Amino acid sequence: MSLEVQKSEIGDFPASWDVDRVDSAFDIQQGKQVSKKNRDGEHQRPFLRTKNVFWNRLDLADLDHMHFSAAEQARLELRADDLLVCEGGSIGRTALWDNEVDGCLYQNHLHRLRAKGTKADPQFAVYWFWYAFDVAKLYFGRGNVTTIPNLSQSKLAELPMALPPLSEQKKIAHILSTVQRAIKAQERIIQTTTELKKALMHKLFTEGLRNEPLKQSEIGPVPESWEVVPVGNICRSIVPGRNKPKIFDGDIPWLTTPNIKGLDYINADVDGLRVSSDELRSSGGRLIPEKSVIMSCVGEFGVSAVTNIEIVINQQLHAFICPAKLNPVFLCNQLRYRKPYMQSIAAITTIPYLNKSKCESVPIALPGREEQDEVAVIFDTLDSKRNQHIAHRHALQDLFRTLLHELMTAKTRVQDVKLEI
Repeated sequence: MSLEVQKSEIGDFPASWDVDRVDSAFDIQQGKQVSKKNRDGEHQRPFLRTKNVFWNRLDLADLDHMHFSAAEQARLELRADDLLVCEGGSIGRTALWDNEVDGCLYQNHLHRLRAKGTKADPQFAVYWFWYAFDVAKLYFGRGNVTTIPNLSQSKLAELPMALPPLSEQKKIAHILSTVQRAIKAQERIIQTTTELKKALMHKLFTEGLRNEPLKQSEIGPVPESWEVVPVGNICRSIVPGRNKPKIFDGDIPWLTTPNIKGLDYINADVDGLRVSSDELRSSGGRLIPEKSVIMSCVGEFGVSAVTNIEIVINQQLHAFICPAKLNPVFLCNQLRYRKPYMQSIAAITTIPYLNKSKCESVPIALPGREEQDEVAVIFDTLDSKRNQHIAHRHALQDLFRTLLHELMTAKTRVQDVKLEI
């Protein structure tokens, strides 16, 4: 049975939904202006800025403070279920306040929305703004454009929003919050795994796996049988050609640092431009063989990956070809671990960089091949676990955006959603 539909300036919605102005459901107020004069005073209170507000979450790690009079505190103190909407920067970005900090207030680049009654569920409203501002771009062009794009209180007040019956709003918010909680759970696991990897790198590259006595070296304590050598003494390195290819119409990946960041291995599906063999020869480029270790040498250090395919790299990257006695995964992780050393020796102009000789000078601690292989397996296992959770997070993020669109446009109704997370 088809449902009766109403047409509006922001789309078609079920006739049972209410399409009305934001200020029909919320009282709107902006906070106090931040200035040197306003900061001075005895009654210093924590307050939120736009940098604290993200979609459906608040970052309270770095709260600013400013003087607020008793009258200002009474008017601007936040209450549970208040919405905070960014007036500038990422216009419309919205989060919900849950009394995380006692007596917290907010600056004038934030709008505080407080529900007038039961017309709108606050959590549903957060998701509505996320959909309207960030996904569907329903309000594109409604901000005031001065030197900085902004959303004035009057503009925000007049924005139309679609409001299902309150019970349906709550169900929509529950479904979307369930997915958000699942995303956050994956993020916690990813963070824990990342921290575990960091601790393991320190332990394994300092103590090894054989319970050997330690010796002091130029890079600190290492197992007694390990050798500390510059990577250039055991690997042949490849510096990319200076000329950038002019035509990208081939099938050989041409990679930059952003293309390999976050990767452990470079495979055929890697993001990036592609060049042909003819263009590579024409530009004087160099083909990097598989099982080489690729390392960043400009800007951000510590980015490295093992390539499983032949590739071409630009001048942000440096390649090491491993001999038989060196496990590429072991070297890749050693180079990540030596990031502080790279930072200490980098030449700094507008951005830090390492030339060929400095790349080759990076010291690595080297056990026998058998122990290298065992360490590499440990790292591979941990990286595989982390990558599984990253993939699961990406799938959940895609699910969230799909559900956000489907539920906010009533293309999918709450009774039709069966979540298996």
